[in-house]
Amino acid sequence: MTDKVLNFVEKRKENVEQKRRSFERVLFQNFLGAYSVIDQAGTIYPIELVDVSHDGCLFQIPWEPSRDAKIENDTEITMRMYFTKQSYIPVVVNVKYGKEHLSKNGNTYMQYGCEFDQSLPSFKAMNHFIEFMYSFAEHSAIDRGDQKAFFY
Repeated sequence: MTDKVLNFVEKRKENVEQKRRSFERVLFQNFLGAYSVIDQAGTIYPIELVDVSHDGCLFQIPWEPSRDAKIENDTEITMRMYFTKQSYIPVVVNVKYGKEHLSKNGNTYMQYGCEFDQSLPSFKAMNHFIEFMYSFAEHSAIDRGDQKAFFY
């Protein structure tokens, strides 16, 4: 009988996490550009952020195994998190793993899971942004066309 008892706290956490990931996808694909400096010559090219958490992030880049070199684990990468066309927050990440990923549209990507270097002063701003995303997911409401507006 106890197998059918629903844990409301866990279910709420799952819903908030799902909402956060959905918000991240919209934010990353439409508003926030991320660029990464990953080679010695300072070449900058766009990456696609997949997930961001307090500890790190997951990003992906188009992948062609015959021509692209995999970023090795423990490689330090400087990322630029652009919030306008000219201004960004620099963050440094350490690559923890890389795995090939086939998207729903058939494109192949290499996804990299990274850990933030939280000792840098610029991480403070990034941490506030991450806190905002978590708070937004927890407290935001879905607009279902209700006529009533709530103001606090």
